[in-house]
Amino acid sequence: MQTSFTLAQLADPDIDAANGILRSCVHCGFCLATCPTYLLLGDELDSPRGRIYLMKSMLEEDRAADAETATHIDRCLSCLACMTTCPSGVHYMHLVDIGRAHIEKTYRRPWADRALRSVLAHTMPYTGRFRAALLGAALLRPLRFLAFGRLRAMLDLAPGLPAPRSATEGAQIFPAEGTRRARVALLEGCVQPALKPAINEATIRLLTRHGIEIVQAEGAACCGSLAHHLGWQDESHAQAKANIDAWLREADASGLDAILVNASGCGTTLKDYGFMFRADPVWAAKAARVSALAKDVTEFLVAQGIGDASGARDNRHLAVAYHSACSMQHGQKIDREPRDLLRRAGFEVREINEGHLCCGSAGTYNILQSDLADDLRARKATNIAKTGADILATGNIGCIAQLERAVNMPVVHTVELLDWATGGPKPAGIDF
Repeated sequence: MQTSFTLAQLADPDIDAANGILRSCVHCGFCLATCPTYLLLGDELDSPRGRIYLMKSMLEEDRAADAETATHIDRCLSCLACMTTCPSGVHYMHLVDIGRAHIEKTYRRPWADRALRSVLAHTMPYTGRFRAALLGAALLRPLRFLAFGRLRAMLDLAPGLPAPRSATEGAQIFPAEGTRRARVALLEGCVQPALKPAINEATIRLLTRHGIEIVQAEGAACCGSLAHHLGWQDESHAQAKANIDAWLREADASGLDAILVNASGCGTTLKDYGFMFRADPVWAAKAARVSALAKDVTEFLVAQGIGDASGARDNRHLAVAYHSACSMQHGQKIDREPRDLLRRAGFEVREINEGHLCCGSAGTYNILQSDLADDLRARKATNIAKTGADILATGNIGCIAQLERAVNMPVVHTVELLDWATGGPKPAGIDF
C-alpha cells in the first residue's frame, strides 16, 4: 500500500510505525475471511482491510477522527485473527492501537460513551474498586428488568457476589516444594482476583508442587491492557511502568527466570511492552527486559518439562473442549502447549469448530459492544456444545466470564485442571 506521510509526520514514532505497517498491506483481503465483525455485519469497513483504509486516511491527513471512523474502529475486537491469516505480515495490532490513541486524542465522544469508558478505566484495573463495583451490581440485579443496552450487559456479566479476598492475594513469596527448579514472578491481575481467585490459587499450587518459587512483587498491578485498548495511552503506560519497576527490582535483587501470566490477554500486552516504550530512551531497555521474561504459564510449564500426572485423580474418562483465547492463539501464537499439557494430565482434548473465531469477550468489548458480543458468544456456545465435552477449559479470565453462562458444562481455567490432575482439589463446578 502506498503512503504519503510527510517527513515531519514521520518524525513521530507512532506515525513512523504506522507507515511501515500500512506499506506492508497488499489489499489481498485474506483477513476478511477470519474477521468476526465482517462475518456478522458483512460491511467492508468492519473488516481489517476497511479499518486499515480508515486509519490510513485519518493519520495521513493528520485530521481529527470522525464519528464513522470511531464507530468502525470501536467495533474491532482486537482478536488479531487477521494477523494469523495475513500472508504479508501486517502488524494490525500495533496499527489499531495507534489508531485508537489518535481517536481518543482528537474525537469527542457522546457524553454517555465518555462516562462509561471512564468508569471502566477507573474501576476494572483496580481490584478493590472492582470488588465494590461487583457488590453494587449484585444489589442492582433485582432491577435488571429496568436496564437496557450496556447497563444490562454489565449486570449480566457480573457474578452474584464478588469473591472474597484470597490468602494468596497481595505481595508475597510462595516457596517451591522440594528442590527449587526456578524462580518466577506471577502477575496477579486486577479483575481475576475479584472474579475467580481460584485461578491464581491453582497456579500457585501447581507451580510450587513442581519446584517453582513464586513471587508476587510489591507494586505490580494491572498490566495496562484495558486502558491501552481504550486508547488511553498515558494511563496504560503509567500502569506498565509500575509493573516494569516492580519486576526489575525483584529480578535485580533475587533473580527471575520468568514473569508468568495466567490471563492470556495480559500476557499479550506484557510481551508488547518493548514496542510500547520503543521511543522512550529511559524505558525502552527496561521494557524490553520485561517482555523477554514474560511467558504464559502453559508455555513455561512445557519448557520446564513437567511430568505426566502419575498420581492423578481418575480423570481419564473426562473430555475437555479447549477454547483457545484469541490473545493466546493469535496474540501470543501459543497453540500446542495447553492442549499437550491437558493430554499429558489424562484428559481427552476435543477441538471446537470455528476455533479461530472470538467468543466476544475481548476485554471490555462485551460491555461496549454488547450486541455483537452476544452474537459471537451464541455462535461459540453452539460450537462448544457440538463437541459433546464434559468440561470447557480456556486460559483467559475474560473468556471464562463470557462463556460460563452460555454453555451447559463447567468452565474452568486450564491450570485448574492441571492442578487437579497432579494432586490439587477438584475445581469448583465440577461435580462428577
